[in-house]
Amino acid sequence: MSTPRLFPELDAYLEGRGASWRDIPDARRRTLARVAAFVRAQGASDRAAELLFICTHNSRRSHMAQLWGQAAAVRAGHLHVKTFSGGTEVTAFEPRAAAALRRAGFEIHAPPGEGENPRYEMGYAAGAPPMEAFSKTIGQPPNPTEGFVAIMTCDQADAACPIVSGATVRVSLPYVDPKVADDTDEEAVIYDACSVQVATEMTYLASQI
Repeated sequence: MSTPRLFPELDAYLEGRGASWRDIPDARRRTLARVAAFVRAQGASDRAAELLFICTHNSRRSHMAQLWGQAAAVRAGHLHVKTFSGGTEVTAFEPRAAAALRRAGFEIHAPPGEGENPRYEMGYAAGAPPMEAFSKTIGQPPNPTEGFVAIMTCDQADAACPIVSGATVRVSLPYVDPKVADDTDEEAVIYDACSVQVATEMTYLASQI
């Protein structure tokens, strides 16, 4: 299989994240190392490494992590990595989060008439199909049901789901919810900062595989 090529703007965005790896706290590095070890083991056995990013509403942080995680893995040539996201409740993929990802270089399309939970198509690489982003529960298709890593991206979901059914590995990697800046002058700045942090850690993860 040939390696898809990230869109130039996305590739440049991720290239710039390496300078911030030194700022990742040791505790988070250890968490990412556990995920990397799982991914390496799956690859050594010629199996897909499925990563399920989880937050309460599957609206902001879990989507950012899924999308940056897939882009970083493809950029590093780890084509056996497949990323997903889910929540404990269904809401919708937050347009503010989608806008931050668009500013970073994703190509985003939301078909009209999709109701309260639209299914966005997130393009990120030439030669790769777009990823579909919509709010869903943890066990809802296309999410994996066994043999995956559950990555908790918010404290609330982390506390609510001490056990994720079917997960081989479960880790806690919470991010501050950019929702705190909704409808303020700092809205775009805070969403972009969250996107930068997630992208930085996902590129670091890809470097450890």
